[in-house]
Amino acid sequence: MKITLEFQDEDKEEALTALDGYKWKLAVWDLDQLLRSVTKHDISILKHHKEASEEEYKVAEKLREEIRRILDEYNLKLD
Repeated sequence: MKITLEFQDEDKEEALTALDGYKWKLAVWDLDQLLRSVTKHDISILKHHKEASEEEYKVAEKLREEIRRILDEYNLKLD
């Protein structure tokens, strides 16, 4: 598939946003994986390589849910 995007000079920000879409996906993926390390592997974000607290686990789990809810609203997927 070939897609051609055309922008006027004054649309520079919109063009960069369109071109950076994959970078945004990778950034959200990295954030999700960081939170996953808390929920799956019990690794604390706050205290590197120590166990996550119950509160940190709950927050990480809720944030992962919210990431997916927001992505779903925009009809986007991480996988």
